[in-house]
Amino acid sequence: MRFAIIGGTGLIGSQVVKNLNAAGHEAIPHSQSTGVDVISGQGLDEAVTGADVVVNLTNSPTFDEASPAFFQTSMDNLLAAAHKGGVGHFVFLSIVGTDQVPELDYYRAKALQEQILAAGPIPYSIVRATQFMEFMDAAMSWTADADTVRLPATPIQPIAAKDVANAVAEVAAGTPLNGIRNIAGPEIFSLDELGRITLSHKGDHRTVVTDPTAGMFAVVKGDVLTDNNARLAPTRYTDWLS
Repeated sequence: MRFAIIGGTGLIGSQVVKNLNAAGHEAIPHSQSTGVDVISGQGLDEAVTGADVVVNLTNSPTFDEASPAFFQTSMDNLLAAAHKGGVGHFVFLSIVGTDQVPELDYYRAKALQEQILAAGPIPYSIVRATQFMEFMDAAMSWTADADTVRLPATPIQPIAAKDVANAVAEVAAGTPLNGIRNIAGPEIFSLDELGRITLSHKGDHRTVVTDPTAGMFAVVKGDVLTDNNARLAPTRYTDWLS
């Protein structure tokens, strides 16, 4: 099969391309660096021509109130190009719980992206993943100073990027779900606990202070960012750290 991987040079996209090609398919990465712009539409028709499957792994450059417009425009452009090109399956990566955190602009934007795809003309699959292990350093940096890292006790079920890429490639090579598949890491932690584990492993002697008002995940209520019924990936957080 032939795959057009939009956002195919990033953290997840580059691994999806590698996995699909290793399985004997033809997966071609596309991004701004290859002349494809999902906002202006430049290069999109050419990118998806001849593809059996389009995988959209692009991301908004910001997490703020500008993100809904990015996802609206990019999905409209991608779906139009894919429909014109006769693509038979459209796949994209979303977030577990994205429709449960309306307080966050970015999560509302991802929920909008799901709605646009589901209402579109192409058979589709949505892969929802929990928080990436690779994002933990960024999450700590938002509320850190020289001595402390402030984090809420929000339940988190971290998943390794390589496991996300494996799941996306598997879904992309399969029959359209016309629905959602949730994937998650094998363990649930509170975010503050995860911070302590991370700092300890790195030999970082800063103190993690549990602060229910700290950072982006402070507004998350309950355990909506976790899912014990998801397909659980194999990589444990401490193994990933090692």
